[in-house]
Amino acid sequence: MVNRPARKMALITGATRGIGRSLALQLAQSGYLVAVNGLRPDAIELVIEEIHTRGGEALGYCADVADATQVAAMMKAIAEEAGPVDVLIHNAGMVRDRKCKQMTEEEWQSVLNVHLNGAFYCIREVLPHMSGRGGDIVLMTSTAGLQGSAGQVNYSAAKAGMLGMVWTLAEELKGERIRVNAVAPAALTDMTSPVIEHLQAKHALRNEPFPEFWNVGTSEEVARFVDLLLKQPDAHLTGEIFGINGTAVTLWQKPVKRWTTDDPALAFGRWRSGGEG
Repeated sequence: MVNRPARKMALITGATRGIGRSLALQLAQSGYLVAVNGLRPDAIELVIEEIHTRGGEALGYCADVADATQVAAMMKAIAEEAGPVDVLIHNAGMVRDRKCKQMTEEEWQSVLNVHLNGAFYCIREVLPHMSGRGGDIVLMTSTAGLQGSAGQVNYSAAKAGMLGMVWTLAEELKGERIRVNAVAPAALTDMTSPVIEHLQAKHALRNEPFPEFWNVGTSEEVARFVDLLLKQPDAHLTGEIFGINGTAVTLWQKPVKRWTTDDPALAFGRWRSGGEG
């Protein structure tokens, strides 16, 4: 293992552009040794060079998080070159948008592989790094997983699956001082800009006001919030879902039971009336 300064190590998947790049720059500025993950060595090197220019420290790891073997090899290389990982931020993502009845199996599977399977592979490999030491795991989710998003059944399902992972792992790992939280960002990136531009044109054509929801913040604002989240000392800050849009922060509530009935015949009447209890 390389003898490096005693500083926390943060692994960020999908760190070569958009929110991932902003996270890498922000955490490096805050003193983390950053492991920059991506698919293209040249893109990884550009982020590392920018971090070094700003006085930070970073290493690069080219790996496809949808491939369990590549993730295991990446974690082994990080341990050998830089030591254990203190923070994992699973940010890698992709979209293959299409209405459900036209969606292909490849479009469905590829999105789940990166977002959901990738989260599992990375978490499974990073837990031995954190065992006995504690750590933070942050999953980048989306309002698509919280509220649904027409034309994104693959993306919505993957992001909703992450919520189940957060709530489950927060319980599993709280005795090991490992916090698990999720952030649902709203930010203008190369992945979201085509959607926003389409919606702007659509509303302009209809002469309708553009929804306030889509007036989104920046990836830098998301990164600053995540940095602040990691700095919170409260060990009980786990299992939470934070939304961030610019400087506006939303805390999403875990689903709660509205009512129970012992008479199935009454269930839909109660649903229609909005009955509680």
